[in-house]
Amino acid sequence: MADQRETAALKVQHLVLEAGDDLGRRHDALLAIDAEDIEALLHAQFSGQSDSVAIGLGASPGAAVGQVCFSADDAVEAFDAGADVILVKDETSPADVHGMAIAEGILTTRGGLASHAAVVARGWGKPAVCGVEAISLGADQFTIGDHIVRVGDVISIDGASGEVFLGAVDRGDGAPEDDVPDELGILLGWADDVRAGTLAVRANADNADDALRARSFGAEGIGLCRTEHQFLGERLPLIRQFIVADSPDDEAKALDALAAVQRQDFLALFEAMDGLPVTVRLLDPPLHEFLPDTEGLAVSAATGDLASDDHVLLDAGRKWQETNPMLGTRGVRLGILRQGLYQMQVEAILWAAVERRRAGGQPIVEVMVPLIVDRSELDLVRKWIDDEITAANRLVADPLDVLVGTMVETPRAALLAGEIADASDFFSFGTNDLTQMTFGFSRDDVESKIVPEYLRLDLLVANPFESLDTSGVGALVRSAVENGRARRPDLKLGVCGEHGGDPASIDFFASVGLDYVSCSPFRVPVARLAAAQAVLRQS
Repeated sequence: MADQRETAALKVQHLVLEAGDDLGRRHDALLAIDAEDIEALLHAQFSGQSDSVAIGLGASPGAAVGQVCFSADDAVEAFDAGADVILVKDETSPADVHGMAIAEGILTTRGGLASHAAVVARGWGKPAVCGVEAISLGADQFTIGDHIVRVGDVISIDGASGEVFLGAVDRGDGAPEDDVPDELGILLGWADDVRAGTLAVRANADNADDALRARSFGAEGIGLCRTEHQFLGERLPLIRQFIVADSPDDEAKALDALAAVQRQDFLALFEAMDGLPVTVRLLDPPLHEFLPDTEGLAVSAATGDLASDDHVLLDAGRKWQETNPMLGTRGVRLGILRQGLYQMQVEAILWAAVERRRAGGQPIVEVMVPLIVDRSELDLVRKWIDDEITAANRLVADPLDVLVGTMVETPRAALLAGEIADASDFFSFGTNDLTQMTFGFSRDDVESKIVPEYLRLDLLVANPFESLDTSGVGALVRSAVENGRARRPDLKLGVCGEHGGDPASIDFFASVGLDYVSCSPFRVPVARLAAAQAVLRQS
């Protein structure tokens, strides 16, 4: 509620005033602030009181009020007519991004903190509530208990608490940034001084706008550029063209079209983050996210309503359909099966770096290979990357210094970290997938079903997708750090899973010696504070 923001503002102002120039008091002030104080200052809060009708997962903080829409196209139509919109879906996909972009908030009945809706919403600083299983969703209405909510009805959502309200709840006057006291910037500056040279804070950002926003929040680079997010919305047909290509000529044409937009994406990204490291992850989509629902297409085909182009998509969807796509053809596996894909991406990355260098800029490039389970995979892909680097360096007077590393997101990669380090300049721990595979928990399903009951029964101490499981997943991280650095002392180590913005997880990452954490742009201020607190506690 809004009084939380007022309380947090007074607290920050008081602590800064009391600390003055005394270093010890400044450190005490840093330890007296918590993540909730910063969240209250940076995100809209409800000022009115109301009873919620359902509770899901608070997937992205902030307060949102708007008319209910059940499709991305309807959301855009309502927005164009002047309405504020809450997009309500069972779950979102890349095909929904144009509706997500204009929505005030996002509400899903399925999915957790690492779902598509949650990750995209956090990146944009947009309120989202996920996994509200109490909602029964129909074509043009949903029910919660005895309540029926129809298209155009107004609801409110709290992305921090996960609460859903009927009607409009008052958010007060003014945007959140209007209420942020100057003292917060002073406090975060003290935090930066404390953690300097020990634990850096980067951001997960996929385009220049997000990168600039992250930089304004104090990010010291990009720890994860998800290149699959560059093909959302209106660009979705480009990646689909590549997926459905059934001849070398069609594949080459699709790659040329992809390369043209990738070059400009990376050029804008390097310009936005000039002088700071940018870690670009090669494409890592579960393919089902980029293809339409085969069931719906099959129904249209059976009734004779399927367009000719959709027949191609239906065939591709059936060809690539997998029982468990999160463990199937994604990451490096897709790159190896369709080898031109990663070579195109690396060429586009290096083209952009060369152009930025020619313009007088300082691109700092890190290329990350996802979902490695064995050094042999990295050796193969690294050969392609190194060949492209050699070609690019013929075009510049001073060689580009490009790091090539991998995500450690499978238990096998963590256990074989010593071997993989021989072929890697850096590790970035992908803790979303590492948690999923270590627990055997589906990150899209268990948070709304299993985790709440396990927490109630004390079978879990915390939601492992929200705060890192230091006993199990953490043991793998610690082992990988020790074995990787034993083999390669200069190995750079970071984390780019959503745990990179969680204070308790950051404390663990500092204790095992990571060089940086990376998180959503709007989470960067929280991570800056938490990293400083971790350094203070450990010193």
